[in-house]
Amino acid sequence: MTVTAHGALPDVTYDVVIVGAGVVGCAIARELARHRRLRIALVEAQDDVGQGTSKANTAILHTGFDAVPGSLEARLVREGSRRLALYAAESGIPVEPVGALLVAWDREQLAVLPELAAKAEKNDYRQARILGPDELYAREPHLGPGALGALHIPGESIICPWTTTLAYATQAVRHGADVHLDCRVERADDGVLRTSRGTLRTRHLVNAAGLYADELDRRLGHRDFTVTPRRGQLLVFDKFARELVRHILLPVPTALGKGVLVAPTVYGNVLLGPTAEEVDDRTATGSTEEGLALLRDRGRRILPALLDEEVTAVYAGLRAATAYEDYRIRAHPDQAYVTVGGIRSTGLTASMAIASHVTGLLADCGLDLGEADDLEPVRMPNLGEAFPRPYQRPELIAADPEYGTLVCHCERVSRGEIRDALASTIPPHSLEGLRRRTRARGGRCQGFYCGAAVRELFEGRS
Repeated sequence: MTVTAHGALPDVTYDVVIVGAGVVGCAIARELARHRRLRIALVEAQDDVGQGTSKANTAILHTGFDAVPGSLEARLVREGSRRLALYAAESGIPVEPVGALLVAWDREQLAVLPELAAKAEKNDYRQARILGPDELYAREPHLGPGALGALHIPGESIICPWTTTLAYATQAVRHGADVHLDCRVERADDGVLRTSRGTLRTRHLVNAAGLYADELDRRLGHRDFTVTPRRGQLLVFDKFARELVRHILLPVPTALGKGVLVAPTVYGNVLLGPTAEEVDDRTATGSTEEGLALLRDRGRRILPALLDEEVTAVYAGLRAATAYEDYRIRAHPDQAYVTVGGIRSTGLTASMAIASHVTGLLADCGLDLGEADDLEPVRMPNLGEAFPRPYQRPELIAADPEYGTLVCHCERVSRGEIRDALASTIPPHSLEGLRRRTRARGGRCQGFYCGAAVRELFEGRS
């Protein structure tokens, strides 16, 4: 149960190696860690868990109302949503059940709403309801003019994706899993992985490599799918914009995805995005003038007053899109190998259910799971604005004054929180990793005021 980022890899044979420490890979590691007799490793090419698609999504806990009925994705999102909601409550991961509105802006879109409501019924979601314009504007008074109605999905929520991934990985490590960071898999054959840090041996292999899952699949002799990176650029607006929106505001979806949305975040900001641009470069996470202009244009129609607010940050993420409308999860028993591909924006919601499904496939591939135990609960630091933060808890400050000493004033992050993150089970290896664990440097000034102090604490850890 170690976390390594450099040096030689252990000279052991693992029962299972999982390639990719995004939210799905970490969920699989956590699920397998329930079987204590197994030796598990989680291998990640970058220097932290959740460094790829998982850190840059729209952070929505979906109901699965609009999945393809009867698909694997529909089942796993439906099951995963319930499981993650319970897990988040147990683990201190912030969730806000704000609900969603699919807004129709013309007659054609309005005509689609009954079809979407019927689709929700087929996906076992029965709370969807069509709203007329009066009720819509009563719910969202700042909505742009001209909306004709909406489909209300009260079960949609917002969640913290950073602490979800970290919670899974933390529990896995505390229950015996190894995490090897900065460890890029270069070759894979017959239970032997050649990596940038040396050789790993395993009896079973899980490919949860996200944007690179098809490449690893090909190295093992399969061509089940091809990943076409789909870039999503987003604008993050200042906390002063939060009062402008009460729900997740969705467009009527198209073949390219759910489209540009406006959504509150658990951190108190408002998101506008994402774009949906198919790109060739699997590292193309930069923003473009054209993409940001498109977002502003769409945002001006959805929520005009939002464009008067300050933009706190701009970022882009890449989704692992494929030509299929479903996940590409498949077992290859002759190779003791399971591939987990085509996991799109719903992967966060479905993660726990995907992990259970993959564990079953591994058993079908001959993995002797043994008895499963309950995991010791983990309690994550609260990053959400809807729940008391450390600086708001007098009893915590009385016991440890470091929680009352603010370092990052924009996000109200204390020295105690930074200290805890640096000493945690999976500590950050960069300032960006520290930001995802504490929100330090993530606010209005983007580290202009606190950057030097945060860096000093980061570099001065023992």
